[in-house]
Amino acid sequence: MLIDIKNILLPLNGSGDLEAVMSVALDFARRFDAHLSAVVVGSDPSEVATLAGEGISAGMVNEMIDTATTEAQRRAIAIRKAFDAFIHEHGIRRVEPSKIGSSAGDGVSASLDVLNGTEHDSLTWRSRLADMTLVPNLAKDGDPRASETLHAILFDSGRPLVIAPPAPPKTVGKRIAIAWNGTPEASLALRCILPWAHKAEAVQVLTCQDYQRRGPGADEVVTYLRMHGISATAREFEAVNRDIGAGLLKAATEFNADMLGMGAYSHSRLRQMILGGVTRHILEQAQLTVLMSR
Repeated sequence: MLIDIKNILLPLNGSGDLEAVMSVALDFARRFDAHLSAVVVGSDPSEVATLAGEGISAGMVNEMIDTATTEAQRRAIAIRKAFDAFIHEHGIRRVEPSKIGSSAGDGVSASLDVLNGTEHDSLTWRSRLADMTLVPNLAKDGDPRASETLHAILFDSGRPLVIAPPAPPKTVGKRIAIAWNGTPEASLALRCILPWAHKAEAVQVLTCQDYQRRGPGADEVVTYLRMHGISATAREFEAVNRDIGAGLLKAATEFNADMLGMGAYSHSRLRQMILGGVTRHILEQAQLTVLMSR
């Protein structure tokens, strides 16, 4: 039996415009009759204290800690206000974090929890018990911590990560493109996107000779999807100016896809950050909702 989406982790760190990620969150929650587990991560004063050994006086460190705590509290209050307005506007039932799951099957619900500690630990641990984690698009001039949070969840959660597009999408998951290169990462992404593929109007498997590794081919993926009751087509695309990521996005656009599923970092993250790569290009350039798994 296919595992459904019932718990969606929604980190809200207050960086950038949250309109798009909230739009996608609402779509997913209604589609799967799911719970939105929204979390806000407070600042960790211990991170500031590490500066004490770098020529900063103890008094200055204490002042920085107090300021960070105050900013965290203000941010949490602002996010809570926006979140309350969102669920009220859309008629979403709110439950306390301690009551999550006690009334399963009663429709869409949401909770908001404020966590203490580093984003890496707090969100990674929560994400391991979520069916998926939904994060905002990485803005080029956004908070660098947003990128670190995204990668921490991607590498350490063992669950799919979904990145919202820069702007609220008209549709999500009606036309799904699946990037395939035969790797274990692509295989996991294929498995993770099945709940959306089952509800999609059209699904296409995208592959490229320069992208393909040793492993099953696109035609075999189409057969696998057919075994799950999903009709799909396969298409081979070409790199654009030797850039596979650009070619992948071009092919997805030509298919009119509003969601892309793919494995992430088949090469090491360090190699991709230095030399570039498909994952890096998608994270920086994608204008549609993207599901990634690692």
